[in-house]
Amino acid sequence: MASSHRSLRAYQLAAQLAREVRREVVDWNEFDRESLGLQLVRAAESIAANIAEAQGRWYAKDKRRLLYIARGSLYETEHCLCQAEEASLMRRGSADELNDLARALNGLINKPTPG
Repeated sequence: MASSHRSLRAYQLAAQLAREVRREVVDWNEFDRESLGLQLVRAAESIAANIAEAQGRWYAKDKRRLLYIARGSLYETEHCLCQAEEASLMRRGSADELNDLARALNGLINKPTPG
């Protein structure tokens, strides 16, 4: 089943982010992984998951609501990345790399709806 969300740039960037975050966090020490790391992984995974779910919704209002949730998860991910940078768990500038994803996601949110 090749669902339509898989062709969206926002989804592709979000899924890639989630994979990269997971690869980094798995190597953290137990305390950092169990506290900040799990929250970061969940937030990053939530972005792609909500974009995918939005594509499966019929009504524009439902789609937009889920895309807003994805954007909230993007902000949460940014926060966690900044915290990880401050703790020297992630390299400086990791949070700044979210700009392309943010633009793609905002494009989906602002896309005119039929009707």
